[in-house]
Amino acid sequence: MLKVAIGHSSDPDSLEAVKEVIQQCQSTLADQTPQAGLLFAAIDFDHHLILQQINEAFPKIELIGGTTDGEISSVLEFQQDSLTLMLFCADDIEFRASIGRNVSQNPEAIARQAVETAKHRLTLPIQLCITVPESLTTSTVSILQGLKAALGTIPIFGGAAADQWQYKRTYQFFNTEVLSDAVPVLLVAGKLFFSYGVAGGWRPIGKRSLITKVNKNIIYEIDGKPALDFYHYYLNNSAPDAVYPLAVFPPGQEQFFLRGSVGHDLERGSITVSGDIPEHSVVQITDASIDDVVMASQTASTEAWAKYPGQAPDAAIFFSCAWRRHILGTRANEEYQAIAHSSKQVITGCGFYTYGEIAPLSDTGQTFFHNTTFVTLLIGSQ
Repeated sequence: MLKVAIGHSSDPDSLEAVKEVIQQCQSTLADQTPQAGLLFAAIDFDHHLILQQINEAFPKIELIGGTTDGEISSVLEFQQDSLTLMLFCADDIEFRASIGRNVSQNPEAIARQAVETAKHRLTLPIQLCITVPESLTTSTVSILQGLKAALGTIPIFGGAAADQWQYKRTYQFFNTEVLSDAVPVLLVAGKLFFSYGVAGGWRPIGKRSLITKVNKNIIYEIDGKPALDFYHYYLNNSAPDAVYPLAVFPPGQEQFFLRGSVGHDLERGSITVSGDIPEHSVVQITDASIDDVVMASQTASTEAWAKYPGQAPDAAIFFSCAWRRHILGTRANEEYQAIAHSSKQVITGCGFYTYGEIAPLSDTGQTFFHNTTFVTLLIGSQ
């Protein structure tokens, strides 16, 4: 049986916030001892103090997490500058955390080793991996490639750590450590049921075109012409940005992930997007209304509920893009409200606004790095 506890505090004082969060979790857990946890925190907290307090309250907990661009929970809904903690207790489910440090030195190898370290401590079959990796010092896609190399077809979920649009330094959490340039992972094994939904709200428009020249996250040519020409054709010479992301269909995939533009080069005609793109991918420009963006959270959650293989999930974990929060502005809270109003039942949940989301494209598909997307992961023991 899986039991999940949530704590969420908007108190600006680090000590008071973590005390409130711990007290909320202890009230739910009663005398049960949690095995693992996820911590999502605003950038300005004293993270060392927070991790020490959590470790004192719950010794030997397998904990990962990271800094955010906003936090979500079933306790306080959407918040900024807050702290939220999710704890897990179960007799027949194993949780094992590990960390890859200095990941920019060799993203794929270090991420792969982090998974292998956690795998060696498991005795039950792995069901899924949760990660909150670095987003500024190296390619998150390269980190994901390393995770996939170690996990094979096992699905990976998570979001890249954020720093509230400062783009200076993000932090990752592992047990009592506060790190940067790291990839924390939490492997979940045993009798776990889960399902997920992925939606952005943007719909592809226009013809499908082929990326003919790309280097990681810089697109030079689409259909043999400068990438900017492709954007200008649809957007009347407007500068590309994340409001009109690209729908990217990787080779061999019928579903797409989104890539938002973060810059361009007029002389070269190139576009820089917030994540590497596979060579020979097919792309389309996309469009969406604000209502479409809001309702994507409901779409993702409805999809997850429809696919849940057990009787009822025990918890939900959410990953939403910082670009979505930026585009939605004062309507950001409507993302969670759309979920709450559409769910079959009130469910314990938390999550954060990320610098990119991690989830599979389909039940049998590969895990990919997404932009401007909402991901719902439902988990349970029955």
